[in-house]
Amino acid sequence: MYDTKKLVYDLSFFFLLDYSVSFDMLGNEFVIRSSKILAIGSSFRIVLAPLTRQRSYDNVPQPHVVLYYSQRATKGGLLISEATGVSDTAQGFLHSPGIWTREQVEAWKPIVDAVHAKGGIFFCQIGHVGRVSNSGFQPDGQAPVSSTDKPITSQVEGMECTPPRLLRTDEIPKIVNDFRIAARNAMEAGFDGVEIHGAHGFLIDQFMKDQVNNRTDQYGGSLQNRCRFPLEIVEAIANEIGSDKVGIRLSPHINYMESEDSDPEALGLHMVKSLNKYGIAYCHMVEPRMKIGAENSKFSESLLPMRKAFNNTFIVAGGYDREDGNKALEENRADLVAYGRLFLANPDLPRRFELDAPLNKYNRETFYTHDPVVGYTDYPFLEDTA
Repeated sequence: MYDTKKLVYDLSFFFLLDYSVSFDMLGNEFVIRSSKILAIGSSFRIVLAPLTRQRSYDNVPQPHVVLYYSQRATKGGLLISEATGVSDTAQGFLHSPGIWTREQVEAWKPIVDAVHAKGGIFFCQIGHVGRVSNSGFQPDGQAPVSSTDKPITSQVEGMECTPPRLLRTDEIPKIVNDFRIAARNAMEAGFDGVEIHGAHGFLIDQFMKDQVNNRTDQYGGSLQNRCRFPLEIVEAIANEIGSDKVGIRLSPHINYMESEDSDPEALGLHMVKSLNKYGIAYCHMVEPRMKIGAENSKFSESLLPMRKAFNNTFIVAGGYDREDGNKALEENRADLVAYGRLFLANPDLPRRFELDAPLNKYNRETFYTHDPVVGYTDYPFLEDTA
């Protein structure tokens, strides 16, 4: 019988050549579809979603970041880092981390070590904001780069975005190489793998979405051309660090940062089928929601075709609560469920879900402040509230 109190695996699952067997949170034995799923023990099907927190001063992770991630680490749990810039042109938010300099790589090492000390698995999300930036974040005050020269017309977190410069065709391999080097740097810092940020209206999404990409070269026009850039990045990183250490996050249905596609299902299906050729570890997709950031949003099953088409581990995210997550796993709509705001406010979220314990309420006003403690590492654990 379905036990809604259990959001944990009771047995380990490991890298195997073919498959592995474990118990899901329904208590049923099942075969994990992917030989690429993470090698972890006493494993949770709860993932820390990548969350921008803006506490890495001057793009360098700070000592307080060690505590933040280690608080949320659990033996066998997967954590995905906040979006981390691949180059000095990749930035668009104050105090967001990077991984393109030696100082940044060294600063990440104690953070990764702290997660590993608690038995956690840590992937670094690497990305480029593209046109979601302004000249103040760019080298020498230049315009941000994008797949297009169309500007974002609305403010982003109070920021006026500078009209972008369309990347020349001969410049695109340099961006691909920036991702490759960032992935290599992440492995040097000790991460277990990288997640390519292809979601939420940032650079990769700007190439994929036909309402943004107005190029006339081999990176624009057809669906295949628009997906060329992200797939070149996947290939470069897989060749650099191994496909079993690569994930990608996509949001084909989401119109965020004025990034929309006329046929999101076709886009999502093309991407997952193409990704199958590379055998990457996982695909992490964001559910379509009635409104970005809405509370108690309703979900559709529009990710199901992508879930069925993708051969390896499929992670879903998008405002899930405990009940929604259980249902998604019960109905085999996902292998893992990523939580953002709930995990932000509840560093011991897996434990609380296991016990069906009350949750801390999150405070939106402290999501993107730069305070190293308030709204960051001061959310209480369950035993602190007993």
